[in-house]
Amino acid sequence: MLKHKMQMAISLICVILGLMISLQFRSVQNGGGAVTVQRVEELTAQLKQLEDENKNFRSQVTQLQNKLDDYETSSSQTNTIISSLRDQLDKVNVMSGLTEVQGPGVTVTLNDSKQEIQPGEDPSLFLIHDDDLLKVLNELRAAGAEAISVNEQRIVATSEIRCVGPTINVNSTRFAPPYVVKAIGDPNTLEASLMLKGGIVDTMRYWGIEVNIKKSDKLVIPGYGGTLNFKYATPVKEGAK
Repeated sequence: MLKHKMQMAISLICVILGLMISLQFRSVQNGGGAVTVQRVEELTAQLKQLEDENKNFRSQVTQLQNKLDDYETSSSQTNTIISSLRDQLDKVNVMSGLTEVQGPGVTVTLNDSKQEIQPGEDPSLFLIHDDDLLKVLNELRAAGAEAISVNEQRIVATSEIRCVGPTINVNSTRFAPPYVVKAIGDPNTLEASLMLKGGIVDTMRYWGIEVNIKKSDKLVIPGYGGTLNFKYATPVKEGAK
């Protein structure tokens, strides 16, 4: 808006200057005949006035042009700053799990064992528990997973994973098996971390728990749908330690 007003002002000044010179030229032409000394003096004075006004108008045009240049430079810098802030905000949202992301990775599906339990065996060993799920998530994180979800619930810093009877709560939402874990990262690295000999997958499979790992070139993981409220934790101000 400011840029448009400045351009209009510059154009108006140029039009006024042109009209004044044109009118003066016509006035001299219409005079005709012999020119007296008095008329020469009047014309000289008018010419001097026009030159002064012309100089003044040119000065105003220069000032307005400088302001316009400053505005355009400032506007460009402002746009650059805004773009940079948006990029930083996008990164923060991705890191905090607040936005939907996509990329290569693995899908891990876990289900309770269907093996027949023998007399004397502990039935709980054949079921998936919260600590089993946590171990899977920790292995994926250690292998460089950049985003993780469990049954479409994004895992963030405040996510809870705990047993509630035969089900598991994730982000205050109760789920029964199967549990589908998605993780974005290098598919080969993520798979290898889970398949370590004697690792969490080996242990679960020993008890018949079903574990299926599928690599993918493109996974979509939703953003966290809850609210992140920090009542007690606040940023430490510089020099306040």
